[in-house]
Formats: sequence, structure tokens, C-alpha cells
Amino acid sequence: MRRPPSKDEVREQLNQEIEAFLQRGGEVHQVAHGETGLTDGRYDERAMAFQRQQQERTPVPEVVRAIEERREASKKHRKPSLSSHPRNRQPRKKIIYDDFGEPLRIVWE
Repeated sequence: MRRPPSKDEVREQLNQEIEAFLQRGGEVHQVAHGETGLTDGRYDERAMAFQRQQQERTPVPEVVRAIEERREASKKHRKPSLSSHPRNRQPRKKIIYDDFGEPLRIVWE
């Protein structure tokens, strides 16, 4: 099984890739802090999800009513769940194990 690379190995690989990029004639431009999020000197307001106007919703009561009717109809045809009928439960045997997986004792629940 291969082990994942360590942080030092990843850092060294990134430095090698940067050096290779610069050797091929690539350039690195310095950008002021926070400038990359700006478009024409302003933040892109369309990208800010928390400041969007709430859209108007079209009420569709007949669709909601049809969904509710289907839900009620399906409830009538369902079998009652087992949890709705209390049963006399038999005690269950539970084995308690130690940290090494060896059984320590038996407990009845």
C-alpha cells in the first residue's frame, strides 16, 4: 500500500513545478490583497448569494392539495408499523468485549 506524500514532499514538488514554470518563461504577477474578488474595481454582486432579492413565488394550491390527498391515501393503505404495537420483549444477551476483542462478561438487557 502506498503511503500519501508528506507535507515536505508536497511542498518540494510544488517548488519544483514553480521553478519549471519560471524556467519555461512563465511570469508571476503580484496582485494586491483582495483584488482578485473584484470585477472592474467592484465586487460582483451577482456572486453574493446572501444579498439576492427574494423571488416571487407563484401560489399553486391545487398542486399542494393533490399532493396532500395522495399522501393521505397512501397512509390509509399502509400496514401499521411494528413499533406502534408494544410487544413483551424478551431479555437480550449482550456480550461486553475488552479493548482487544476478548469477551469480558455477558449482560442481559
